[in-house]
Amino acid sequence: MSARSIRVGFHSPLPPARSGVADYSAALLDALRRFGDVVTGADSAAGVHLYHLGNNPLHLDIYRQAIRKPGVVVLHDAVLHHFFLGTLREEEYLEEFVYNYGEWSRGLAAQYWKGRARSGASRGYFERPMLRRVAESARAVIVHNAAAAEMVRAHAPRARIVEIPHLFAPPPISAVEVLRIRANLGLSPRTFLFGVFGFLREPKRMAAVLRVFAKVHSQMPGTCLLIEGECVSASLARLLDSIPVGSGVIRAGYCPERRFWQLASATSACINLRYPAAGETSGIAIRMMGIGKLVLLHEGKETASFPETACLRIAPGLEEEAMLAESMVWAAASPRLADEIGERAKAYIRAEHAVERAAGMYWKVLCDCADR
Repeated sequence: MSARSIRVGFHSPLPPARSGVADYSAALLDALRRFGDVVTGADSAAGVHLYHLGNNPLHLDIYRQAIRKPGVVVLHDAVLHHFFLGTLREEEYLEEFVYNYGEWSRGLAAQYWKGRARSGASRGYFERPMLRRVAESARAVIVHNAAAAEMVRAHAPRARIVEIPHLFAPPPISAVEVLRIRANLGLSPRTFLFGVFGFLREPKRMAAVLRVFAKVHSQMPGTCLLIEGECVSASLARLLDSIPVGSGVIRAGYCPERRFWQLASATSACINLRYPAAGETSGIAIRMMGIGKLVLLHEGKETASFPETACLRIAPGLEEEAMLAESMVWAAASPRLADEIGERAKAYIRAEHAVERAAGMYWKVLCDCADR
């Protein structure tokens, strides 16, 4: 079967769905169509199906079809535990947990179910990804980093696992547009603007970020913090609503794609913490690094592939806030050096994560699996 003769069924949320996976999939879909016939939705005539899975309930029907009609699965989140908590009834959840970890774990599963309100911040939930069923049935499992590959292998030792870098597609934002956006935000040309982007979940460590920024801002009034995105929990929403006026914090809420790129381009550095991690490669980190921004992120296997000189890593745990404060003060005091790190990040991301390169790797996997 030639590469051009296959038909690929493409299954993913797409814009205008409020999902990072939707934006990723739109860019990938456009690039894949340069290789051959790719159709969205359920298509029984497809030679191979590509299923995009994440923790959002938008993926429920996609997950079910991936089990019913196996194909190539892309794990945007390698921990599906929270997906099951949000989409299954109690008995279904218990059976899925037991399928993954054995009958002896039924009591533990019941405890997890009862404590699910704490699942967003509790490490125990992240340590049990619940990947076995989809990984065992898939023709191939695509992941974006070594941590995710390790999680899949632990649940399905015989699975075919392929690591493909998270794609980057550059935005059409001009320098003039950036200057206008900063002016509209009330920023001077010298204001050092930190940014937090995307859905605001407990692992993004927002309480810690706000505590640290308050200290940094008191020392360096020429700093601001932009927070873009929706809160996924009422407690986080209350935390952000309690931020006092005049604190240097700018709230943006959820922004559509172009507005996101405008705000991202207007920032000086991005804070992108993820702990506990879910085996995901942050699309926000890839985007921000790809446009030449300094990114502060947690160290771990999910971020190990990034060059040491292309980002600033923060250790999770007891040293987190001290390291974050030190890094933020350094960046705000040394904007030219911060820009140099951003430029190294830009060169790396555009070489290794280019959408065309990622799409070619996807197409090879799809062709191999269609031939099987």
